[in-house]
Amino acid sequence: MNEPKRQENVPWGEVERAAPEFARGVRERFGAYRHHVLGTLRADGAPRLTGLEADFRDGELYLGMMPSSRKALDLRRDSRFGLHANPGATGDMDGGDVRVSGRAVEITDGAQLSRYAAAMPEGTVPEKFHLFRADVREVVRTTIEGEEIVFRIWTPARSLRTVRRGNDDSAPRTDPVD
Repeated sequence: MNEPKRQENVPWGEVERAAPEFARGVRERFGAYRHHVLGTLRADGAPRLTGLEADFRDGELYLGMMPSSRKALDLRRDSRFGLHANPGATGDMDGGDVRVSGRAVEITDGAQLSRYAAAMPEGTVPEKFHLFRADVREVVRTTIEGEEIVFRIWTPARSLRTVRRGNDDSAPRTDPVD
């Protein structure tokens, strides 16, 4: 019996190497606003949505949190996360809708934490904080193009693909890979 291929998680830099233009657009979308929405799992399995600042730096996507925050405790218990870029003040999807999912790896090494904090503007990092590195499983950018909704989906296993869907009962179409 064939088992499904296990989905791996990779550092953000792997997305940048594999699909640089796509990754640049995702970073720009996150850069348009400061606060975004992080989804974690509570102890009972229910979803928890909280605000978060995403920090793309040195080929990594970092998630920083206050000490003992619920989201940090959630990620310590179950590292799966979903991160949704702030959609902005209007509903026009300017720049698209962007989501990243994967697993968060806590950074506990004092030297790494100090280097991270030293690169932040003075006064923006608390004395104590949790820092997680996002290992990416999937990145999705959704846009509207004419009468179609277009999903550009990147995963380590399938690289970048484009799926288009119209506003009717037609089956979604996947663009040929270049």
